[in-house]
Formats: sequence, structure tokens, C-alpha cells
Amino acid sequence: MAAHTLPESPTAPPPTASWLPLIVVVLTQIQASFAVNALTVSMQGITTDLDTPATSVGTAITAGTFAMAAFILLGAKVGAKFGSRRVFQIAVVIHGLAMAAVALSVSPAMLFVAQAASGAVIALIAPALVVFIAANFHGEQQAKAIGYLAAAIPAAGVLALLIAGTFASTIGWRYSFALIVVLAGVNLLLSFRLKVVPPQTEVTIDWVGALLAAGAIILLSFGFSGLNTWGVVLATDAAPFSILGVSPAPILIIFGAIIGQVFFVWLRRQKAAHRPQIFDLEVLKSGSEKATTFAMAAMLFVGTAANFLIPLYIQIVQGRSSFQTSIAIIPYTLSIFLASTLVATLYRRYPPHTIARVGFVVVAFGLTLLAFTIRNEWEQFVVILGLIILGLGQGAIVALVFNTLLSAAPKRLAGDVGAWRGLVHNISGSIGIAVASVFAVGLLSALINTSVTDSPTLPPELTAQVPLDSVNFVTNERLEEVLSDTTATQEQVDEAVLINAAARLLALKISLLGLAGVALLAIIPAGRMPDYRLKISLLGLAGVALLAIIPAGRMPDYRPGDIPPVLSSGAEPDPAEADGAAAEGTAADGAAPDATAPHPAAPHPAPRHAAAGE
Repeated sequence: MAAHTLPESPTAPPPTASWLPLIVVVLTQIQASFAVNALTVSMQGITTDLDTPATSVGTAITAGTFAMAAFILLGAKVGAKFGSRRVFQIAVVIHGLAMAAVALSVSPAMLFVAQAASGAVIALIAPALVVFIAANFHGEQQAKAIGYLAAAIPAAGVLALLIAGTFASTIGWRYSFALIVVLAGVNLLLSFRLKVVPPQTEVTIDWVGALLAAGAIILLSFGFSGLNTWGVVLATDAAPFSILGVSPAPILIIFGAIIGQVFFVWLRRQKAAHRPQIFDLEVLKSGSEKATTFAMAAMLFVGTAANFLIPLYIQIVQGRSSFQTSIAIIPYTLSIFLASTLVATLYRRYPPHTIARVGFVVVAFGLTLLAFTIRNEWEQFVVILGLIILGLGQGAIVALVFNTLLSAAPKRLAGDVGAWRGLVHNISGSIGIAVASVFAVGLLSALINTSVTDSPTLPPELTAQVPLDSVNFVTNERLEEVLSDTTATQEQVDEAVLINAAARLLALKISLLGLAGVALLAIIPAGRMPDYRLKISLLGLAGVALLAIIPAGRMPDYRPGDIPPVLSSGAEPDPAEADGAAAEGTAADGAAPDATAPHPAAPHPAPRHAAAGE
């Protein structure tokens, strides 16, 4: 569809809605994200109090993450069936109780169960947050609201660092989770001021689809998270089981992918038979929506991989503590926050595919700058600048793609969009960390083995005493401890330390460059994102000309957060909304036939207000 410039007829701006729903949305997102970050920051105190290894805390975090990812599609339908506000309030209470259980934990088992329960109820909370935004905000307000929702995640990270870090080193880690209980109470009280979302009682939950989705997500998540520990192909000693010596990680990934394909086949058959589906494929109805999803997945892949590599560099190469690492990456986190909140100001001047392309170029530039400048001094201005550039690009893209998907989907599917966003976030994040870990460790192993073989100072009889088949990122001090149990002389120890330091730094540099390459490849799906604009300045035209690397794909005629009700809902607008729609301007004048309307063979959509909370 060819894009066109909308006429600039003078129209009255739409009335500004109250920002109270956004306050509830942001505070609840902080409540959910703060809980996970507080566990990480408080790990040392938890391990001491509960007399458990750090891996137990990691297992609890993983349990919550996997529970949320596995049941988030189901959570969207539960919210639609029983009313998003009611379900949200119940989930907030349960999450607060789970955090109270974490604060009162007396054993690793209690911590594990409480964290798993909190992850499961976040699967109910996350879709509801998107429904509240779709129900209460429109146009530019909706775009800004989504930016603030995306920014709440890095904001929670900074707050967890400052508050949980201070509590852990002063009055105790348990008070951080007591604070979350208080915040849950505040969110519950404020939620009664939200617009009531009527239950869509005619919704029937597709339990088969829910089980298929949960099974695929759990298998894929465990498979990717176990690649580095259990082995990419052959099973290591840490693998829980093996089949003919093959690692369980690739086996779980293969079975997860198969079940995932079965899941989408099931959805298509359910839709063709006019039966309920756990996830409405109308969210991905065109090439533009699929391209937006690919762009989202690519950015989340790159972002989570970078979040893994950067702390690895600070802690291993520089030997800093977890708290010092958190302080060091504050500029990166704040830049994500700022970009997420400010990118909405660009929506009226540039189309999504242009913003996304520029964003990926910015991300690639930031990663490349980091790769060529990191040394042993994190305080270098250029290194910090690279982090800020990376964060600006990442924050802008994450908010943009989310807003684009929500704007293109019917309002009755706002919960499905929120669930899809959470699902893509978790799967892409798991894959990003796993691939970055395997790639960096594999590269480190190859570099060390090559250097050791070529070194005249390290004879074969010495290297035979060191397990070079299980190389990993370790500090110089840890390597010296390992070599102290061998026959190595001081000269040989110094040589091994130099080889290790050079190899791990080079492996991290190459890994960051690899992520920059992935970011550049993401320009391709970004070029198929929607194309719309009200007016473009001469500078904007020059930027588009320079950045038109990939031909644009199919281009719907709307901008995020500002599409006509007919296009957004697949039904005629409610009479009560007619005046509001007229005030939105003449954007719908001369529009093409409704591409989002259901196919004639499809069942009639449910009343829009049931999911949108109107």
C-alpha cells in the first residue's frame, strides 16, 4: 500500500485522558521487575542466610521466569474471560503474598516455590497492563504510555540496585521484598480507580493450545539455558542425563521446536473450524506484523546477549564485584530508560521502519565502539559512550516495536499483544544469553588452546595437568590457584595468565562484533515494518535517502497509537466514540478497505469493549 501524507486540516486535539492508569501500570511493572532484580542483587545475603549455594538462587530466578513465559498466553485469555481488572487485582495480591514468602523464607525450597508462584501470576499481570493502556489511551498518549511501560523495566533495575543493594549491605536483604509487599498494596488500592473491564464470559479457553504452548516454551527455555553447562552436542559431566552420549540441551530444543510447530498448526485448525484459540493469529495477520515481531526478537536477542557479556567483562576481566558491576552499567540502563520514554516524539515525523533501521544502526555502532575500545579500565569515556549509544538504540527499538504491534492489532486483542510481547521477550532472551555464552566460551577455548600450543614456555607435560577441555571465563586469581596445584614455575604461571587475559578479552571483543552483525542483519525485517508519516522535514528526507538500505515491504497506512477505530477493531465504532473519532482528524478519509477485518469465513469477533475495557 502506498504511503501518503495526511492533510494538515486544522482539527481540535483529542481530549487528554487521566494519567492515573499509567501510574498503576508503571508501578506494577516496577513491582514485577524489581522482584527479579532484587533477588540477583541480594544473592550473597540469601546464600548466607539460607546456607545454600548461589546456584539455588539462580534456580529460583529461572523457575519464576519459565513459569511466566509458559503461562502468559493462558494469562491473557483468563483476563479476557473474567475481566482484566479483576484478574489483575487478584494477581497483584498473590504476587505480594509470594514476595512476603520470599522475605520470610527459611529454606531454599520455600524460596523456590515462592518465586515460581510470583512468575506464574506475572503471566496474569503482564497482559492486563497492555489492556489498561489500550483501554485508557489513544493516539500520542498511547504511544507515550507504551514508552513509559517499556522504560519501567530498566527503571526497576536501577531501583533494585540502589535500594536492594543498600538494604542488603545494611539492614538485610529481606526488607527489599517487604518493600515489594507494600508496593503491591499501593497498586491494589490504586487499581480500584481503573476503568472496569467487563468479563468476556463467552470466551472459551483453549486448554490444548495452552498446554502445547507451555510445553514448547519450557522445553526451549531449558534447552537453550543448558547449552553451555550440559554441552552443545556431547553431554558434559554436569548434564542430568544423556542419550548415546548426546547432551540433553539440543534434544530439548528439537522437541520444543517440534511442539512449537504443532502449536501453530493447532491454532490454524482451530481458527478454520471457528473454535477458540489460546492465541489469536490476527496479531500476526500480515507481513508487517511478522516483520515487527522479527525486529523485536532480534533486538531482545542482542540486548540480553549484551547484558550477559558486559557484566562478564566487568567481573572477570576487571575482577569487580556484582555491586560494582551494577554501578558501572547505570549509564547503559538510564539510556534505555530515556530512549524508551522519548522515542514517541519521533512517531509523527518518521515511519516505524525508518526509526527501527536507524535504531539498529545505532545499536551496531555502540557494540562496535565497545568492541574496539574495551580494555581493562571501565572508566574510559569512550567505553561509557559506547554503552550509552547501545542503550539509546535498544530502548528506542523495544518501545517502537511494541507500540507498532499494539496499534496494528484490534483493541479486543490487546491482551494477546501483551502476551505475545512477553513470550517473545523471554524466548529471545533465553536464546540470546545461551548463544552468547556458547559462542564466547567456545571462542575462548579455541584461542587458549591455540596460544598454549604455540607457546614455547608451556610444555605438553604441563598443559596435560590443566583441564583445557573445560575452559571458561575465570579471573587471573582463579587461574593462579588452579596452576598452583601443578608443576608450573612462576614464569610459566605468568605466561598462562597473560595468555588467558589476552584470549578472554579478544573473545569478548569478537562476541560484541558478532552481536553488531546481528543488529545490522535486523535491518532487513525492520524494512518491512509499517510506513506512515504526517510530514517529514528536509533533514528527515535526507536521512531516509541515506538509510534506505533495504527496499520497504508492505506498508500499512497508519502510525502507532493513532489508527481509526474501524481499522483497529474490525467493527464499526461505538456511537459513543464517534465524536472522539472525528476529533482525531481526517486520518481515515480515503483509507483503503479494512485489511484487519475478519475473513468472511471466520467467526464474528467478540464485542470490542469486552477486551479493551471500555
